[in-house]
Amino acid sequence: MISTEEALQLVLASASKLDPENVATTQAIGRVLAEDIFADRQMPPFDRVTMDGIAICFASYQDETTLFPIEAVGPAGAPQLTLKDASYCIEIMTGASLPKGTDTVVRYEDLDKSEAGVRILKPVRKGQNIHWKGSDHSENSILLKAGLEIKAIDINVLATVGKSSVNVMKSPKVAVISSGDELVDIDHTPAEYQIRKSNVHMISARLNQLGVESKCFHFKDKEEEIFSEMTTILDQYDVLVMSGGVSKGKFDFIPEVLDRIGFKKGFHKVAQRPGKPFWFGTKEEKTVFAFPGNPVSTLACFQKYFLPWLEKTTGQVFPILKVVLSEDVLFKPSLTYYAQAFIEQKSDGRFYATVSHGNGSGDIVNPSSMHGFLEFPPEKELFKAGEIFDFRPFYPIYK
Repeated sequence: MISTEEALQLVLASASKLDPENVATTQAIGRVLAEDIFADRQMPPFDRVTMDGIAICFASYQDETTLFPIEAVGPAGAPQLTLKDASYCIEIMTGASLPKGTDTVVRYEDLDKSEAGVRILKPVRKGQNIHWKGSDHSENSILLKAGLEIKAIDINVLATVGKSSVNVMKSPKVAVISSGDELVDIDHTPAEYQIRKSNVHMISARLNQLGVESKCFHFKDKEEEIFSEMTTILDQYDVLVMSGGVSKGKFDFIPEVLDRIGFKKGFHKVAQRPGKPFWFGTKEEKTVFAFPGNPVSTLACFQKYFLPWLEKTTGQVFPILKVVLSEDVLFKPSLTYYAQAFIEQKSDGRFYATVSHGNGSGDIVNPSSMHGFLEFPPEKELFKAGEIFDFRPFYPIYK
């Protein structure tokens, strides 16, 4: 049995980035950019009016002219106009190109309009209410750098420069596998001795949230069937994320089958609670995370090991928070303890975590009211209120 940090290092050592792939920009949210994005022209590409009002030649205003007859009207999206008489003005709309011969825009709120023209009511500053051409970015400048996790606001930039598709880091194809004769489908009525599948649906839902393609499978407790089905699945998927069948039970065939197929075992059993029987291994470009079947164990292993592996593989970032323990916690076994907790931000700006142990690793409901796991190291038994520990959120709190 190895420590959690030894196990994590073995998992990360097996991770390597996949080749980029091109996806529609509208489908790129949450993916990691695999190319630099350049400005295809100056930004803004023309002297852009930022307020509805009138465009004037400031020199005329300096000559103490405050009444400007209207020469023309310029809407957004129309070709650039030219002011022919500097003593006149052009009515201009937000987003329009600044007319030639003008250099200042006065908003409607500062004007009085009559049949004679438009009178300026408030002092004017030369160049006001204009977003000057190239003032944000020059042509060919880098707007977004490779390695960025694409957010909704970044779609704005991609669309602006004409990127209808974009190169992103490829995500692995994941087979999510449950095992055990005691499990039945969601829409089935379980017998007294059975339960419905849940872990695979939780994992698959989280992967979908992360933009990772996955499909669920189930193995009966029959070694030869597991061997045959797993061999077929490996031809189509990069990663197997399994739940159940890895402990010491007489029908826990998963480790034996993985060995028969040729997977190199990285480890089996980690000094932690929950999730101790976790099996991890690799075969060429294939990776297996075989988690114990209790739901909280599966969740703890997914958070501690799979997400860091995915982070290294795809470039996505899954922050580990530093939080303050609200109340003393006692945990005597010499194991790393992943304690379910909810957090709240207090007036000092810090996040405080309160532990709720739940009713063991089979308690599937308790995590639903929690925000994540606190990680308590194995070196001591008593963890004091006010101490700071790592916190692994169940979902992206800051996204």
